[in-house]
Amino acid sequence: MNEDHVVAAARRRVESVVRLAQDLVRLPSRGGLDSYEPVLDCAESWLEERALPYRRLYDSDKGSVGLLVEVAGGRPGRQWAVDACLDTAPYGDEDAWTFAPTAGDVVDGWLRGRGAADSKLAAAMFLHIAEDLHRDVARLTGGVSVLLDVDEHTGAFGGARAYLTDTDTQRPSGVMIGYPGYDEVVVGGRGLWRATVTVHAPAGHSGSSRHVTGAISRAARLVALLDEAQLPAADGRFPLPAKVTVTAISGGSGFSVTPDRVDLNVDARLTPAFAGDAAAALVHEAARRVDAEMPGPAPTAVTEVACWPPFRLAPTDEPAAAVLRAARGLGVELETKTAGPSNIGNLLASHGVPATAGFGVPYEGLHGIDERARLAELPQVYATYHRALLDLLKAGTSARTEVSVLD
Repeated sequence: MNEDHVVAAARRRVESVVRLAQDLVRLPSRGGLDSYEPVLDCAESWLEERALPYRRLYDSDKGSVGLLVEVAGGRPGRQWAVDACLDTAPYGDEDAWTFAPTAGDVVDGWLRGRGAADSKLAAAMFLHIAEDLHRDVARLTGGVSVLLDVDEHTGAFGGARAYLTDTDTQRPSGVMIGYPGYDEVVVGGRGLWRATVTVHAPAGHSGSSRHVTGAISRAARLVALLDEAQLPAADGRFPLPAKVTVTAISGGSGFSVTPDRVDLNVDARLTPAFAGDAAAALVHEAARRVDAEMPGPAPTAVTEVACWPPFRLAPTDEPAAAVLRAARGLGVELETKTAGPSNIGNLLASHGVPATAGFGVPYEGLHGIDERARLAELPQVYATYHRALLDLLKAGTSARTEVSVLD
């Protein structure tokens, strides 16, 4: 299939892509809140009608966590993957929306509803590209997997984890994640280190004549120490600075009792100059200082929850290079970006798999109210990913695919 045919195919496919995306948006699939069976069934029905090979991915505790479509080329070679999530963020205040979160309609060229931007439109697009490639398998070297995760917005990334550990699946040489955003492609991201911190103190009556330093006061001191910490700035190795944030505090009830326990969530964003061990050392040292300055009945406990390294691809690394080449061929000049938030790319990097995130359609209201995705650029986005995959599936593709995990 030559490039002219790819562009023409993209234009022809837009209507069908939008129709499938509408069906998906109209099915609630909020992470951790809704059943995922309806949205998975919808995607599977579409695949069955077109005789495309697919299977569910499972977690032993959660059940279905994803859907995997695999297109095998006619000649052996590398496996590449595209990824989009079928679960969504919560709706938030539904009264603040000006249309139903499950509207799934198209108004003034925008697809409206939760998941329109993140990332049901991308899921519909990738399924159509898989169908296009499936028609041409004899000429392809290697294969393509389409991963549709339904455990992404929980933060667990259960579909991606199941895919990476599936012994029946060839490890991908690279993954392109279908997040929205038209002007840039994300080729790296800060890592993360997360922990819960438990602060103890004697319980008591708030009106007692005996002075007791409560758990809330001890927790407040810990927050202040973390806020005051001097962290590495951005440098030539990485364009973003490190960051530490207390994102949740829980403890206490009513007015008359001082609590004996307060729990905090600490989120650290990692860079090459501030790795996971440095974040852990910072939080443990803050806990030690609180215990020394304001002694309690038990040491402050720090329990690590997650640690992902920062990563970054060079523009010459695949699959980033394929996306940039394909977009440039369509007259779209993309900037490369290192993201502040972590994403599935960090998880993939920890497994040695390079990934891009984004290049997608323009959007508004992602994770907020009135989420919508603009459709005018969909043909260019579709053609870019289709071209990139055809490029990667050519015989003899040997460009560098290493991922730089930046510890």
